[in-house]
Amino acid sequence: MRSFLPYTKKYRKEIILGPIFKFLEAVFELMLPLFMAKLIDNGIRANNRTVTLQMAGIMLLMSFIGLGCVLTCQYYASIASQGFGTELRNDVMRRINRFSHAEINHFGTSTLITRVTNDINQLQYALAMLIRLAIRAPFLSIGSIFMAFTIRPQITWVFLLTLPIFSLLLMLIMKRTVPLYKRVQIKIDKLNLVISEHLSGVRIIRAFAKKQTEAAKVAKTSDELAEAYTRVANISALLTPATTLIMNSVIILILYLGGIDVDTGAMGQGDVLALVNYMTQMLLALIIVSQLVIVFTRAFASAGRINEILKTEPSVVDSGDSATASWQQTPAIVTFKQVDFRYTPKSGRALTDISFQLKTGEFMGIIGPTGSGKTTLMQLIPRFYDISAGELLIHQQPITNYSLNELRRHIATVPQTSVLFSGTIRSNLQWGKPHATDEECWHALDIAQCTEFVKGLPQQLDAPVLAGGKNFSGGQKQRLTIARALIKQPALLILDDSLSALDYQTDLNLRNALRKNMAGTTIIVISQRISSVQGADNILVLNDGGQDGFASHDVLMQTSKTYRSIAESQLNNKEATIHA
Repeated sequence: MRSFLPYTKKYRKEIILGPIFKFLEAVFELMLPLFMAKLIDNGIRANNRTVTLQMAGIMLLMSFIGLGCVLTCQYYASIASQGFGTELRNDVMRRINRFSHAEINHFGTSTLITRVTNDINQLQYALAMLIRLAIRAPFLSIGSIFMAFTIRPQITWVFLLTLPIFSLLLMLIMKRTVPLYKRVQIKIDKLNLVISEHLSGVRIIRAFAKKQTEAAKVAKTSDELAEAYTRVANISALLTPATTLIMNSVIILILYLGGIDVDTGAMGQGDVLALVNYMTQMLLALIIVSQLVIVFTRAFASAGRINEILKTEPSVVDSGDSATASWQQTPAIVTFKQVDFRYTPKSGRALTDISFQLKTGEFMGIIGPTGSGKTTLMQLIPRFYDISAGELLIHQQPITNYSLNELRRHIATVPQTSVLFSGTIRSNLQWGKPHATDEECWHALDIAQCTEFVKGLPQQLDAPVLAGGKNFSGGQKQRLTIARALIKQPALLILDDSLSALDYQTDLNLRNALRKNMAGTTIIVISQRISSVQGADNILVLNDGGQDGFASHDVLMQTSKTYRSIAESQLNNKEATIHA
């Protein structure tokens, strides 16, 4: 938990003053039974109206002061806990944004969402309870014993005996609940994953008539979470009846012993009631301690999960703090020299001995069977992953010499899955260029073959885009994501199978527009279609993670069995003539 102290620096005043005001409220609360005893013994029993009114007035004043202290503490606790949560959540998100794809894959989206939301909420709540109750509860417990001693030392042993019994009960419950709360957090992760998959794949679920199957899967996961919660709740629930049993048993014992002392004149009736109040305060304070134990138990489980994120170092280290290379044009923009890549140190090689050179301004195609490593190779160029062996050069400089910002500022990628963000067409295009003018937006849309359908929308550039671009077809989303990349005017444009939803004519028109309007841009097109890459200056052929050729279409037809097999399966002589 010490690792979270830096996030509380801005709220030291609130964290210090909050417990102080709560301590003052506890002092007033401890004093009330003494004044109540005087009110009964010296006021009501003695029929002394003056003393009765004085004691009642003092008790009322102390109650109002205590209320003011409580409200002040609550105010400070809210500021400190919410501020702490904000600082921590921002730092966790900064850390996640620094992760490479390898760390994102390791954790998984569902658990990262749970940790940023639920787990940090648990820590916020724990800090609030620490400020409000962590000092008050122990002070009331110890203070009650001390005040009981000042009233009747001979009965103090009852308090001293009750404290260890109750503490033992708390330890037993805590020992059982700590591991159970950890399991609950894991079940929450699983439920988030299932629901996320269900919502993102709702169209596929309906298409395959799997609604009942998936609903049953969600219900099963939800039931498992409910069962885990119920189990831990049942154990925690034992605390309340056990406490009530102990408290009532001890009160009966105090009334019995106090009755004897009242008969002998050793104590007054008000003193007995004061002892009962102190016992009640002590046990109620211990109940609060037990609740704090549960809160802190969950917080410790959450803290471990948050620390796991904060202590995870990204595998792709940004060299932006050191002397970095500047982007300078050279004849070769990308050079692979015997590059190998593994997703994890223990996994097999996803790419093996890849060597080629892409010259500035060239149009390069990448093709190969499904699972041959095309997308994996593309992700190495913007340095989403680091290579495992060999050399990867950008403009004759090792890729690690560039800061990530410098590198990615000159590269635009259009991934396989088209991703649009909620907003408007204009706001999505401005991801590529924040202050793009309308003219620049329409120019990018024109190259990406979007102009016709965007102009057909009532609001055109200001037409709304739903989350994920759900209000556009697959081909429209692909073209919009291409336009978003084009408006950036990148030095290197990578289209990762992002023409797959386009018909052959639109595909051809888009490629011709790229050649005409993006003459200074180096272009890589990854595709399953021969027609999309056969006009490229060079084509890299991949097969099972290895390189099966790097040459023009005509040369590969003679030298690459893999390429020739793909071409023959897709193109007849007539199609080859049309798309050449």
